[in-house]
Amino acid sequence: AGSSAAEQALQAGMHHDGMHFFPAGRGDRGLLVVNHEYTDESLLHADGMQTWSAEKVRKSQAALGVSVVELARAADGRWVVQRPSAYARRISARTPMTISGPAAGHALMRTEFDPSGRQVIGTFNNCAHGVTPWGTYLACEENFVGYFHGPAQPDAHAKRWGLTPGGYGLRWHEHDARFNATLHPNEFNRFGWVVEIDPLDPRSTPVKRTALGRAAHEGAFVTQ
Repeated sequence: AGSSAAEQALQAGMHHDGMHFFPAGRGDRGLLVVNHEYTDESLLHADGMQTWSAEKVRKSQAALGVSVVELARAADGRWVVQRPSAYARRISARTPMTISGPAAGHALMRTEFDPSGRQVIGTFNNCAHGVTPWGTYLACEENFVGYFHGPAQPDAHAKRWGLTPGGYGLRWHEHDARFNATLHPNEFNRFGWVVEIDPLDPRSTPVKRTALGRAAHEGAFVTQ
């Protein structure tokens, strides 16, 4: 609870929901990719939500998303975390991402921050996951709407998604204007997608695959 937002950005997030191990080498090493679905503010901050600040918002955002951790089998057979690692990374609610597929560039995806409708900052509330045959990880944005402060008189589109004033009460909108849907109504359209992450390329940009549809995704699985 005493760590800063910057420190949290380098640590594991909260409440894992969905993970996959990508083997590498001769089976003695690999990458573990883990979702961090939601935050418990009473544990994340020393005084919970008694007070609120931009620092707390940044820390909460840093505790969400996805972690990539490199593991290796030690001589005694135990699996241990490799530090340092060229593959280790934290993908959070503040990580730049690309929007692809049929919704990319759509009028409803364009914002003051991204007039192109093709770039978005962050992913969060990632529930379950999926893995592709080509070795990438799929993180699914589930209950995203509650992170936004909605209008008192929602239109049909907002009602369809359940956008309400105050959302889950996390108060992100007080210090990050993107989450105030009364000021930036299109920002919440940019969440609720499946995010593809390449764990083997730490320099790669995560991609929101809008061709997979928008929903409160529980998971995305490749089957035959």
